[in-house]
Amino acid sequence: MNVIFKYYCFLLVLQAVLLVTPVKAQQTEVRYLSGTGADNTVDWDFYCSAGMQSGKWTKIAVPSCWEQQGFGAYNYGHDPLKKRLNETGTYRYQFMVPENWKRFEVQIVFEGAMTDATVRINGRSAGPVHQGAFYEFRYNISKLLKYGGENELQVLVKKNSDNASVNEAERTADFWMFGGIFRPVYLEAKPKVNIERVAVDAKADGKFAADVYLKNFRQAATLQVKLTPLPVNPDGNVKETVLSVPVTDAVARINGTINNVITWTPELPNRYRAVFELLDHKGALLHRYTETIGFRTIEVREADGIYVNGKRVKLKGVNRHTFTPGCGRTSSKAISIRDVNTIKDMNMNAVRMSHYPPEKHFLDVCDSLGLFVLDELTGWQKPPYDDMVGLKLLKEMIARDVNHPSIILWDNGNEGGGNYNLDKEFTRLDIQQREVLHPWQQFGKFNTAHYINYDYLAHDNHSQRKIFLPTEFMHGLYDGGAGAGLDDYWQKMWDDPLCAGGFIWDYADEAVERKDRNDSLDTDDNHAPDGILGPYLEKEGSYYTVKEIWSPVFFEQRYITPEFDGRFNIENRFIYTGLKDCRFEVSWVKFSGPGKKTHIEKSPAKPVAVSLEPGQKGTLQLDMPSNWTRYDALCITASDPFGRNINTWTWPVKKPAVVAGALLPGTQCKDIQLSDNGSSYGVHTCSLKIDFDKKTGALNSVARNGVRIPLSNGPYIIGRTAPVKEVVCKQIQDTVRLSVLYENENRFDWSVTTDGLLHLEVNYKPENNNRFSGVSFDFPESEVKGMRWLGNGPYRVYKNRMKGASFGLWEKEYNNTVTGESGCVYPEFKGYHAETYWAEIKGKQSNGFTVYVFSDDIFLRMFTPQPPAQPAKTAMEYPPGNISFLHSINAIGTKFDTQQGPQAALTQFYPMKIYEGALNVNIVFDFKQVDNEK
Repeated sequence: MNVIFKYYCFLLVLQAVLLVTPVKAQQTEVRYLSGTGADNTVDWDFYCSAGMQSGKWTKIAVPSCWEQQGFGAYNYGHDPLKKRLNETGTYRYQFMVPENWKRFEVQIVFEGAMTDATVRINGRSAGPVHQGAFYEFRYNISKLLKYGGENELQVLVKKNSDNASVNEAERTADFWMFGGIFRPVYLEAKPKVNIERVAVDAKADGKFAADVYLKNFRQAATLQVKLTPLPVNPDGNVKETVLSVPVTDAVARINGTINNVITWTPELPNRYRAVFELLDHKGALLHRYTETIGFRTIEVREADGIYVNGKRVKLKGVNRHTFTPGCGRTSSKAISIRDVNTIKDMNMNAVRMSHYPPEKHFLDVCDSLGLFVLDELTGWQKPPYDDMVGLKLLKEMIARDVNHPSIILWDNGNEGGGNYNLDKEFTRLDIQQREVLHPWQQFGKFNTAHYINYDYLAHDNHSQRKIFLPTEFMHGLYDGGAGAGLDDYWQKMWDDPLCAGGFIWDYADEAVERKDRNDSLDTDDNHAPDGILGPYLEKEGSYYTVKEIWSPVFFEQRYITPEFDGRFNIENRFIYTGLKDCRFEVSWVKFSGPGKKTHIEKSPAKPVAVSLEPGQKGTLQLDMPSNWTRYDALCITASDPFGRNINTWTWPVKKPAVVAGALLPGTQCKDIQLSDNGSSYGVHTCSLKIDFDKKTGALNSVARNGVRIPLSNGPYIIGRTAPVKEVVCKQIQDTVRLSVLYENENRFDWSVTTDGLLHLEVNYKPENNNRFSGVSFDFPESEVKGMRWLGNGPYRVYKNRMKGASFGLWEKEYNNTVTGESGCVYPEFKGYHAETYWAEIKGKQSNGFTVYVFSDDIFLRMFTPQPPAQPAKTAMEYPPGNISFLHSINAIGTKFDTQQGPQAALTQFYPMKIYEGALNVNIVFDFKQVDNEK
């Protein structure tokens, strides 16, 4: 009985094996020879011909850029080809192939190699040399393999191509040039009767079409596709649609319609699994091939716009390189997820692939998380790919990328680097017939001009009827551009029905870790530090500016006053999403003051209902608490239907004078003494000794208990200077008042009382069309440890980059960050800070102070930021002095422009015509010791 039972079990196992093996054979089996990405590599044998670690056999991680593994030499695209080492790399790798693969067609697939690749299997050529770095290529190596035994792969990679047009298109472009097998390598085994690839066109109305490319099709009878929405319902209720067609040719067209189709948009990226099955004459499965697709319809309507699923879209986009400082162009699925999430966190809905097709998992993530994509055939200003290699690479790009619903347009090169002979080939090869752009050019229905000045947005140029879509604008060199100027540009672009949006240059700084320089970062001067983010995705100030300006929930500007009724005018700038599907939460905030441990009291967040359809304007009405005026700020946070933060808006509830008046310390001293010291006036009260210049009234020095607080040489009135007309200093009872009058009627008044506070009131009329206006003091930068303040922060602002900094209680330690240069610490310490209410300036030697602001709309300027090494037009002039209290500040430029939008203009002041008298700076200094530990 026991023997019979064992025999029965053996038969069951055998039957299971016989059933499973054919099924497995019907699937495409993938075996990686390399790792899967930057976070998963395999060591191969490697020989580099020149540069670092050259002239010897050693090991290299695959995939990788060989420079980042310490081989060869670094090149930026602007380096002349004749000056480059033009090193080559020879790779060797041994691998096993199962004996049963004899029944399969086996291909070796390279997702990308820079730049010319010669592939040999067991000493025999796998096929022609592949030229072009960013494209997936493959060889059928079925006849070259030793099945059941060990095989050797050998790849010779030339960093620079033997084809001159490839070098011009790829290797002289404005980005870092790397060498090596930088994307994964793997084997594909599938039945000899197989589905080679599919090209899908799935429309928003449910119409489905696919061209299915077959191998050995005469042995097949039927092709069917099963379409299932993702994710599959957890209850197992699969809404599957099956379409089928007889096989009569090497390319089978399958058509049909999906009822109640769920469409793809970047706001709701619904997708379907499409399982294609090739059947023989008995209905047995020969091969199964799976794609993930999305149903959506793209229309480019002449002299109108881009429509997706019948809705006109505005592309809020960014240009992105595949890049990390340590790995160069080698990426991973985790990096793609991180980057797409970061882009969406900035409220962007589009990304341009600059200037090459990306790693394919990046497109998968754009599909699944939701971004519009411009996919690009490489080319950069120079002569493009020649017709032969260009067509081959175009075929490879479209064959790999055609089915991604995220891709809505193709780019043929960049800035004059496109081959016009290939335009018709895009149409021939793409089943979806997506339109083709020539970035930087007027072509077809589009004007994609780059780095336009603000006046260009008047749309009075010679392409009024073109759809305006700048594929690069707001160049983000160092801290300029990107968010700086975007508010002006975007409002004009938003209001222009013929503008389809635009793409900021660019996502992140391309600073490479140089292995020949102890991993120090190199941006090739000012060629590559032009990201919204730093090289390690540090959030620069423009990140938050873009996030606010491109928020799909738009708040009309308003100030909160005692008459505030809780009403905000808002607009729904989503394309497809109603605000009823979003979440809005309201909270009221109270901040601790100076001299106290940082504490933020926040009321419980309460939801508020908002119901506006896409494109609608309306109101958001708060349920106001009875004691709302006791708070310092109002916060409203919006989240999208997936819980992703859209933005948090914060409004101060009280004016600075109200906050400062309530916070001023009330300590009283016994007396106050005024002395005439010959060239200066001295005031002694509490533990303070204050010295004023007798001729100018400027502050000479302050000492507390004998410790000098090095604030001096102020107030220096900025914007309209004149000789001093009169200085008067006198003591009346317990108050010392020093008044200074200038010949142009500007004046300031010092007041020192027994409360130990130094009061300053400045009344002045600045010049019209001024860069900056206000007052300045000197304070040695070497003496500052940090600052804590109530106002807009934590990032600095410019006149043309006011949004993104939010009202709150902030703190940061001193740093000397030069945005975009190595060793950056964010947020930057130095520069302009808006809406200042009070600030604690922390000194290194217990020599800091606190300043309270009673005037509205005052900018606190903390020192002068160090200019970058190659500033281009991002260089800025700052006021004299070190610490300033300003009514107006200046704008920052970009690499190419000084930013010509209205916000970048000089500040106007028409004395005696518009303004009621002079501007007023009213501040109070408290020189009691600042606790650096709070």
